[in-house]
Amino acid sequence: MTAIEDWGSPASQFWLRGERPGEPVQYDESTGLWNVYGHSETLHLLNDPVTFSSDTSRLFPQGDEFADGNLVRMDPPEHDKLRRLVTHAFTPKVVAGLEPRIAELTGELLDAVDGTDRLELVADLAYPLPVIVIAELLGVPADDRGLFKQWVDAMFTSDATLSLKDRTPEQQRELDEVLAQVRNLTDYLAPHVDERRAHPRGDLLTKLVEAEVDGERLTREEVVNFANVLLIAGHITTTMLLGNTVLCLDAHPEHEARTRADRGTLPSVIEESLRFLSPFATLGRVTTAETELGGQRIPADQLLMVWVAAANRDPRQFPNPDVFDPTRHPNPQLGFGRGIHFCLGAPLARLEGKVALDLLLDRFPKLATDPSDPPEFQPNPNMTGVRKLPLRTR
Repeated sequence: MTAIEDWGSPASQFWLRGERPGEPVQYDESTGLWNVYGHSETLHLLNDPVTFSSDTSRLFPQGDEFADGNLVRMDPPEHDKLRRLVTHAFTPKVVAGLEPRIAELTGELLDAVDGTDRLELVADLAYPLPVIVIAELLGVPADDRGLFKQWVDAMFTSDATLSLKDRTPEQQRELDEVLAQVRNLTDYLAPHVDERRAHPRGDLLTKLVEAEVDGERLTREEVVNFANVLLIAGHITTTMLLGNTVLCLDAHPEHEARTRADRGTLPSVIEESLRFLSPFATLGRVTTAETELGGQRIPADQLLMVWVAAANRDPRQFPNPDVFDPTRHPNPQLGFGRGIHFCLGAPLARLEGKVALDLLLDRFPKLATDPSDPPEFQPNPNMTGVRKLPLRTR
């Protein structure tokens, strides 16, 4: 058992080492960015989409061809109209109906490694499970998940720090590479969208094709980009959540023993994992008017990096924030965001995490990391999660 901070998480994520920012909101002269670290400041910002816009492309171009239908970059009222189209597919009641399928898939994936003395959690379970589930919901072939992984992984390989002042050729090359991977996904989805227009089915992609907003159907580009967001967000958070939770339990055997003895504690374990190792470490916002946040006057048209992962370690909100404590109550963690952009798939991610962890602990009475084959973290500073987690099962 090794402390998580010793495994080699990204150096820029100072909160993982128990370090604290001097102020909850700070301007970085070298990059031209405002950094938001505080919990209350983050909560205020996420609940005010009028002052803090999600359309960061106004200051940092990110590929206009992918803007239409991209919920992540949209503000009200357009955001609210599009979000309503799929909210019904992720309600707690609908998601609960997926539990038998999630359990079945988990069993099949664990069967494939049963009898071995090792497993690689991400490749064997944490990646394939949620991507199969979201692919089946959308109605695209789950067998193509190898392609999805190749493209999505390539989006998050950069460990560079974003800067508005130092727009180097390297930064532009990295952005171009990300956009190329997004294009791979949209090029993949477009024929499936066309096929649903000709031959409707009972899947989510068909519902997007047939949906109307203000009496008009979505364009081809809107459906493709909307589906692209669902496909990416629908699996990557759960993948990191599963890996991070197992890593946290490995580092805290007393909590692993408690969880094995009482599976009713799994929801609180998952919530604390989301706080302690928040999968999406940061969000971007742009000010639409001069405002005050955390005692700072911020002009209009400023780009803010909102460090959700640091806010989840704010000692003003969380006593002993650097301690992994599943008994923590209350636990107002922001790992799924807040406000209008609160993670649409949060109920699904929580259910997948609960079912998969429950069956994993059943199947393997002993699970432990191997110091000779350590975990690998995502290199991107905007994410906190393992991309490889070898485990011994005996």
